[in-house]
Amino acid sequence: MSEPLHGLKIAIVATDGFEQSELLEPKKGLETAGAETEVIAPHGGEIRGWDKTDWGNKVKVDKTLSDARVDDYDALVLPGGVMNPDHLRMDAKAVQFVREFVATERPVAAICHGPWTLVEAGAVKGRTFTSWPSLKTDLKNAGATWVDEEVAVSGHFISSRKPDDIPAFTKTLIGMLEENRKREAA
Repeated sequence: MSEPLHGLKIAIVATDGFEQSELLEPKKGLETAGAETEVIAPHGGEIRGWDKTDWGNKVKVDKTLSDARVDDYDALVLPGGVMNPDHLRMDAKAVQFVREFVATERPVAAICHGPWTLVEAGAVKGRTFTSWPSLKTDLKNAGATWVDEEVAVSGHFISSRKPDDIPAFTKTLIGMLEENRKREAA
C-alpha cells in the first residue's frame, strides 16, 4: 500500500513560536504516508513558526483546543521551539488535552523542547526520553530517564532532540502507527 496511514488522523498541538521544521516536516511526512493531520492551537486563525533565528511562516490552525476531541486522533505530535512548548505548558487546556491523549496509550511524539508539555502533564515518569539538551534536568526531575540519542522510544512515546533528527523521528512515528494498524487488524 502506497499510503500505509490512510484513514488515520494525527493531532499536532502547537502555538506561536513552534520550530518551523519540527512542525512542517513531520506533517508532510505523515501526509505523504496517507495520514490526515490537524494543527490544534489555543487560538484559531494562524500560528507563526520560528525558523532557526527569526520568525518564519504562518500555519493555518485547523481546530482550537476548545474544539478538539482526543478521541478523534490516532497520534499526537508535539513540535519544539522554545516559545511554543513554554506557552503550551502554561495553558491549562493544552496540558489537559495532552494528559487525556497520553491516557489513551496511542502514539505521542515530541521533539526538541516538545517534552516540556509532557512534563507539565505528568506523563514522563518511568519513561525514557531524549530532547534538546537543556530539558535534560527537567525530564530527570520529573522522573524520566534522559538519553542523548537521535530517537528514543518508550512504550507509546517517541522523542527526538533537534531538527537534524526529524527524518528518524518521522520514520519512527510512521512505523509505530503501521505496527499498531497491523496489530489491530490481526
